[in-house]
Amino acid sequence: MNLLAIADFNLVARHGGFGRAARATGRPKATLSRRIAEMENSLQLRLFERGSRKLKLTQEGMALYERTRTLLTDLDETVNSIASGAARPSGRLRISAPLLFCQLAMGKLAAEFAVKYPDVQLEVTTEDRPVDMVDEGYDLVIRVNPEIDENLYGRIFLRDRLVVVASPDLIRPSGNQQVPAVVRGSGQQTSAWDLITAGGKERLAVNPILHLSSMIMVRDAVRAGAGAGLLPVSLVSQDLDAGRLVRWGETGSPEIALWALYPSRRLLNARVSAFLKLLKEVFPSGEPEELAAYAGA
Repeated sequence: MNLLAIADFNLVARHGGFGRAARATGRPKATLSRRIAEMENSLQLRLFERGSRKLKLTQEGMALYERTRTLLTDLDETVNSIASGAARPSGRLRISAPLLFCQLAMGKLAAEFAVKYPDVQLEVTTEDRPVDMVDEGYDLVIRVNPEIDENLYGRIFLRDRLVVVASPDLIRPSGNQQVPAVVRGSGQQTSAWDLITAGGKERLAVNPILHLSSMIMVRDAVRAGAGAGLLPVSLVSQDLDAGRLVRWGETGSPEIALWALYPSRRLLNARVSAFLKLLKEVFPSGEPEELAAYAGA
C-alpha cells in the first residue's frame, strides 16, 4: 500500500462516494474505484459498504480514516511549510458553532480571521445539535456545556451565567403573585424561577405568556416590556448598563461554558491553532461582558 492509495482512500471517504470525489478533484472515477478495490484486496478487509446512493465506511474503514486523515493533513502542512519557508496556515477550515454565538460574534470573528489568514478558506455553519466531527468533516466545533467525549479534546474560552431581567416599566410582583414571562422554547411549563438576590434566595412565580425560539427574540420581547426573561449576561449586560433593562436576580443554574473542541490526539494543525489563538485574543479573560462588548462594538 502506497501513500497515493491512502490519499485516494481519504478522498473517497471524505466525499462519501467515488462520483463526488471525482467531481470535486477532477480525478477519474474509475481510477479511484480501482484504487480502493486494490486496497481492500491487499488488506483483506472491506473498507466501504456500497449503497445505492452513497458509500458508508465500515468499522475498519472508519478506524483507518481517523488515523490517516490527520497524518495526511500534517504531512501536507509540513510540505507546504517547507516549500514556502514559513508555517503560515492554509487550506480549508470547517467550524460548527451554536446559533446565539454565531449571531453575536461569529461573523466578526470570521472576518478578522480571514484578514489575518487569507490562505485559509473558512467555512462556518450554525448548529445547535451535537455534530459528528469526523463523519461531517468539521475541524473545530464550539459547544455549550458539551457532554464528555473521550474522542474529543478542547478548552473553555468563554463563561456565562443566567439572570432574570425585565423592563424598568414592569412592576416586580410581591408574594405569590405571578409575573408575565417570556421563555425560550415551545413547550416549556415554567412555573417559577429560583433567584439569588442581594437579600438572599427568592422564588418568583411566573406565567409564560410568550414562547419564542431564540434568545435574541426573548431579549427583544423583554426589552419591549412583554414580561420578564431568563437570559445570559452576555446578551443583556449593555442593556443593563444603559438602563433599558433591570436585573431582578441571578439563578443558581450551573455555569454556562463555551468550549472549542477538536478531534485530534496529535498536535493541532495550524488552521485550528490559529483560530484558537484568535479566540484567546478576543476573549482574554473569558467573561460574559467581553462577549457583550465584542458583539456591541
